[in-house]
Amino acid sequence: MEECLFCSIVNKKVPANIVYEDEQVIAFRDINPQAPVHLLIMPKKHIPTIVDLTSEDKDLIGEIYLVAQKLASQESIAQCGFRIVANCNADAGQAVFHIHFHLLGGRKLGWPPG
Repeated sequence: MEECLFCSIVNKKVPANIVYEDEQVIAFRDINPQAPVHLLIMPKKHIPTIVDLTSEDKDLIGEIYLVAQKLASQESIAQCGFRIVANCNADAGQAVFHIHFHLLGGRKLGWPPG
């Protein structure tokens, strides 16, 4: 099986502007930002979609949200507001099949989203 793009970033085979990393989670700046702050936060463990999560992953997903909280503060968007988006499968806009969460902020975000 061919390694996915995000696994290649986790394994340092593809460069990325990494802003956070620990044993379970990595976060980096999106190469096509849709807001002044646009980070991708993901587990290092390869999980293709949200549909593929199991009960064993619940602590990992909680950790991702705590990392998002930390990064929102670090990026000075915690108080003014931010959005966390996770696309699941192609019709929702998922292009890389390794679950990831978009942390967006730094401007007023419209609703409903596209």
